[in-house]
Amino acid sequence: MSTSSSDLAFVFPGQGSQSVGMMSAWAESTTVRDTFAEASQVLGYDIWQLSEQGPAEELDRTDRTQPAILTASVALWRLWQERGGKEPALFAGHSLGEYSALVAAGSLQFADAVELVAERGKYMQEAVAAGRGAMAAIIGLQDEQVIESCARAAQGQVVQAVNFNAPGQVVIAGDAEAVERAGEIARQEGAKRVLPLSVSVPSHCSLMQPAAERLADKLAAVDIVPPRSAVLHNVDVEPCQDPEGIRVKLVQQLANPVRWSETISRIKADGVQVVGECGPGKVLSGLVKRIEKSLSAEPLYEPGSFDKLLGNFS
Repeated sequence: MSTSSSDLAFVFPGQGSQSVGMMSAWAESTTVRDTFAEASQVLGYDIWQLSEQGPAEELDRTDRTQPAILTASVALWRLWQERGGKEPALFAGHSLGEYSALVAAGSLQFADAVELVAERGKYMQEAVAAGRGAMAAIIGLQDEQVIESCARAAQGQVVQAVNFNAPGQVVIAGDAEAVERAGEIARQEGAKRVLPLSVSVPSHCSLMQPAAERLADKLAAVDIVPPRSAVLHNVDVEPCQDPEGIRVKLVQQLANPVRWSETISRIKADGVQVVGECGPGKVLSGLVKRIEKSLSAEPLYEPGSFDKLLGNFS
């Protein structure tokens, strides 16, 4: 593989980036198809067929979404390596994407990660009864205003700010009624929009604590080694070289906020100029430009963007 580049960081997307046919542009790639075949072997079903043909409601199930996005992300990473792309100075992933980042950095084996995130999705699904939880994006308020809206809306239930995605874009999660109340208070406080999210679980709030405890047991049996390059973790926006510390951060992540805005600012502060989004979709590329306008961002799932980035970093 080529040498590393201090100008480059790779970020890996989480849930919400999936769509039926998301890897169709790469269907002829042996590397991509082999990666999906490897994941299918672990999972016991054909994840390429699910990703490319659906049905969408099956792909959107948390325990299916997570391995599908991880596999797509790792497939693109392997393709990047195969074509002589440089090693990024930093890795980071949004929620689930943290697992993809750890695979790319050599800390987690791919097969272990596939099994882990499938179980993670199952634990999350089982932690909260269907219909009890909800998530919503609050657009146009300061972080502190969203946190305050949640505090006022709780009334003995759970509602918390869980994804600090960009300035003026914060996702809240918790009990469905409390999320609705917080959204109403946010509107009164001047939010431009309150968008209910189509998700099956309220991620990253304290309702996920039972799932986090089950995940801790699962992670204890998984081999983790120090990453080859720094991976910034969601929970504290810091890298970690200690395998036990990485386990702790992955457990904490499930019931704590994703500090994405700080993550991108940290990437810029560390001297990076270009961010590659290594996975399906381009949600994170859009957020990068909102958080730090001087950074350029390229989504690798688009062949044109992939080739452009490779031309600059090979």
